[in-house]
Amino acid sequence: MPVWIVYSLIATLLAGVTAIFVKSSLRDINTEMGLVIRIAIVFVVVLANLFMVKGHKVPIELSSRTLFFLIISGITTGLCSIFYHKAMSLGNVSVISAIDKGSIVITVMLAVAFLGEPLSPKLAVGSVLILTGMVVLIWK
Repeated sequence: MPVWIVYSLIATLLAGVTAIFVKSSLRDINTEMGLVIRIAIVFVVVLANLFMVKGHKVPIELSSRTLFFLIISGITTGLCSIFYHKAMSLGNVSVISAIDKGSIVITVMLAVAFLGEPLSPKLAVGSVLILTGMVVLIWK
């Protein structure tokens, strides 16, 4: 099994556990403060990872294109976290997490349109099934 699949499966497991921890943490604190604390801890963990893999010794040479995409991805990550935390504070974690996975469909469409990745029949069917599941959960 390729190592990227192992990393993906670990990330999936951690994302599922994280959703439960986020919901549990929002019982006694307001959403915004909970998010700030969580992001601060994420920063420390990611910074520790940088030093553990000795990535800090690599000279930083960023093109304007790379810097642009880092800034935009940071903004979208921050906004995503804000709305995710707000949803978690108001709704059921099981439904919110399932709806959140609708991002997979958006990612597939953007990867095909902008990155030129192929859209296989298997990927198309999987995306339609995810979208269908989302609609079922949202529908009243």
